[in-house]
Order: sequence, then C-alpha cells, then structure tokens
Amino acid sequence: MKAILMAAGMGTRISSETNKPKCLLPIKNKSLIVHTVELLEKNNIEVHIVLGYKGQLIREELINHNVKFYENPFYKVTNSIASLWFARDILGSTDIIMANADVYYTQEILDIVMEDNRNVVMLADSSRILEGDYFFKCENNLIVDYGKELKENERSCEYVGIAKIGNKFIPEFKKQLLYLIENGDYNYWWENTLYTLIKYVDINVIDINGNFWGEVDTKEDYKRILNYVE
Repeated sequence: MKAILMAAGMGTRISSETNKPKCLLPIKNKSLIVHTVELLEKNNIEVHIVLGYKGQLIREELINHNVKFYENPFYKVTNSIASLWFARDILGSTDIIMANADVYYTQEILDIVMEDNRNVVMLADSSRILEGDYFFKCENNLIVDYGKELKENERSCEYVGIAKIGNKFIPEFKKQLLYLIENGDYNYWWENTLYTLIKYVDINVIDINGNFWGEVDTKEDYKRILNYVE
C-alpha cells in the first residue's frame, strides 16, 4: 500500500503567523508531518509527499525517512488536483491512501481505512456537522452532495481529509484526473476527481465519530490537537 500526502498548500489562515507549512507545527516532541510519516512507516506503507510552499523545510524535516517527494511549482495558482497530477505516476496497481498533510490522526483511524476493501472510501465525522469546514450529505453511507455551503439540515458529516482508492478503481480514478486537468480544472481539490463521479460510482463514507482527529486550519484547531496529545 502507498500513501500520498498533500503538503503543497500555503494554509494562509495559520501559516502566515508561523511562517512555515502547517505540517511542521510541533505536536509534543515531534512535528505533525513526522508523526504522520512514522505512523505510515510503522504500517509498511510507502510514503509519497507533494510539496509546494516552502517545500525544502519539509524535505529537511524528513531527511532521515525514506520518503519520495514531488513538487507542484504552481501551488500559488492551483489547488490539490494539480499536486496529484504531478504525482500521477504513483497511481498504478496498488491501493492508495490519500491524505492532507495537515491532518492529525491515530493508529485506530489508520486501521479503519486500511481494513476497508471497497473501491473508494472517504472518512468523515458525523459529530461535527455544526463547527466543521467541509461537509457531506450522505444516503446509505454514500455521498450524494458535498461542499462548504451545505445547509445544516443537509449535512450528514464533516470530511476528515483522508480517503483510500482501491487498486481496482485506480485506472478509472486516474482517467478522471487526467480528464479534469486537460479540461483546465486546475483549481479543483484532488477530491473533485471523486465528486465528479458520484452519479456513476459509489463513493463510500466511513463515519469515524468517537475517534480523535484534527485538521490544522486555525490556532483553535492546533490547540485542540495539543490538548488531546497532552
């Protein structure tokens, strides 16, 4: 199994204050990105990271880890779908875990996504439909709508920022990625490769309500993670 971590974005809501990528923020005695890479390595998952904003700092942070790096030189004017395009050669015959590099998660959550054998699974949390950032509307645990602007009564869960693409679905996933890029949709999230297929493909959602996770978008998010670790 392989993992692709998205670490190209500037994360302006908090990085402008720290002057470094969000994934380099310290979580107890190590950075968030080191925590994530060590967790993946412990589970024999090959790690690939797409860099952009101050990527050299991330390279230096992981100099003692066997990580393969890719660069999105257009990170200021594109979104994560472009980052995935630069790492497209990874998409072969192996299951791929896709994750944002600014998400803190535990072994329990990694176990949940690794053990699911369906073609596409995305992790979400049904306990965070009020204060969340990006939401899914689900029917029978399948995504039927999505977005930041979903009304409260349409929200089923908040997207965690972690997904898995099964090896049998990789060819169709890659084909859709290339189609969107060729169509000029550089400002999509990488997840739009899946969202644009929901009428034709089951995009399964796993509710991880009860498991701790955190995405570092704001100071409050960061403090929440620190409090949990302590």
